[in-house]
Amino acid sequence: MVGLIKGFKLGVVATIFSVVGMIAHAQSDVLTAQESDPRVMGWMEGFPPPAEKMITQPDSNYFSFPKLRWTVCHLREFLPTEVISRGIGAPKPLSYPAPVEFADLRQQIDALSFMPIGAGEAMTWEQSLYANYTDGILILHNGEVVYERYFGCLEEDKKHAIMSMTKSVTGLLAQILVAEGQLDDSLLVRDVIPEIGESAFAGATVREVMDMTTGVRYSEDYSDPEADIWKYSAAASPLPKPEGYAGPNGYWEYLQQVEPDGEHGEAFHYKTINSDMLGWIVSRVSGQSVTELASERLWRPMGAEQDAYQTVDAKGVPFAGGGITAGLRDLGRLGQVVLNGGEVDGQRLFPAEVVEAIRAGGDPEKFGGFPTIPDGSYTSQWWVFHNAHGAFAARGVHGQTIYVDPTAEMVLVRLASYPRAQNGLIDPTSLPAYQAVAEFLMAR
Repeated sequence: MVGLIKGFKLGVVATIFSVVGMIAHAQSDVLTAQESDPRVMGWMEGFPPPAEKMITQPDSNYFSFPKLRWTVCHLREFLPTEVISRGIGAPKPLSYPAPVEFADLRQQIDALSFMPIGAGEAMTWEQSLYANYTDGILILHNGEVVYERYFGCLEEDKKHAIMSMTKSVTGLLAQILVAEGQLDDSLLVRDVIPEIGESAFAGATVREVMDMTTGVRYSEDYSDPEADIWKYSAAASPLPKPEGYAGPNGYWEYLQQVEPDGEHGEAFHYKTINSDMLGWIVSRVSGQSVTELASERLWRPMGAEQDAYQTVDAKGVPFAGGGITAGLRDLGRLGQVVLNGGEVDGQRLFPAEVVEAIRAGGDPEKFGGFPTIPDGSYTSQWWVFHNAHGAFAARGVHGQTIYVDPTAEMVLVRLASYPRAQNGLIDPTSLPAYQAVAEFLMAR
């Protein structure tokens, strides 16, 4: 198996060129970022809005492009949620340069030029923001905000869905419990969650769940209407089940019915059900929901300025694999805590070995199938690039990221609503852009 993965990686660079071609095709037949701006489209404007400008539930098309560009800031209007409370204390202020310097930095960063992977023409930083349908972008360098912009539906006092970056919050909480001795990641899932029964998860270790190296059957091809992701979505829907529905009700019932596919520990397979299995484990071990634990261990002590919220299923179980909506600045605060190894303003939120374990990454020999991250790995629900700067990231579909560059002392948060879900379509312009701004900041 290892030999097969190595062989795959030899062809990875060539595949990047086809990915760049897919980007051009994907953007040739859809509205541009400027054309699809929710304010330009006029979604949900008026009292009441015109029928053709309404985005409603249960039509279930609220996540189709271009409607998704409005929806990503309004998820709690479609689905029930549970709060991740920031508490009632004052937020910890973020540091900014003087206004003149801040404006000058924006101009310099906007003008940065870089070469997209596999392309023959350079692109500026600002061009990349529109190319990737950016809704919000925040960059911290040495703990100071050096760049901040808002587009589309997002404003500084609003919040945005972070999609699968939620997985990294769940993974961070799990890694904290491991470092503090509350969770033994060598245990089998059935040792922690006996109710898992005969599910394929039963014989996997907690670490295999954390690193997504389980052998479980689950297809997450969003373009396939028969993929398991849609069956999972039906189970997780908080709305009344349709007449005749005989499937599982809720995330945890679905997990109890998962069938095997391959061997545990053999290879990395990106499957969201691992994150919800991990959320169940975290809740069982801590005695708290993932929302309560995220509030207690992260949002409150890091001094968040806004509550976050997380979607829940019909039984009130938070979606640990993709349900969080949060403010841009608070995601910057979270990234900075991680960059600082678990500290904020001299206060330790969690042991330094939590971030050390994440930065070390998973087994690269088990990682394959991601042509834009050919030398990467995955551990504790974080993506590790193993590049010269030691960067690692939380990532979510449609362009969400918290990108942490320890060498450059940089945290970059991008929230976006790219028309297609796959980040592989965005990486050829995003990853070299991040590297370009990191090198610019290091040279200041």
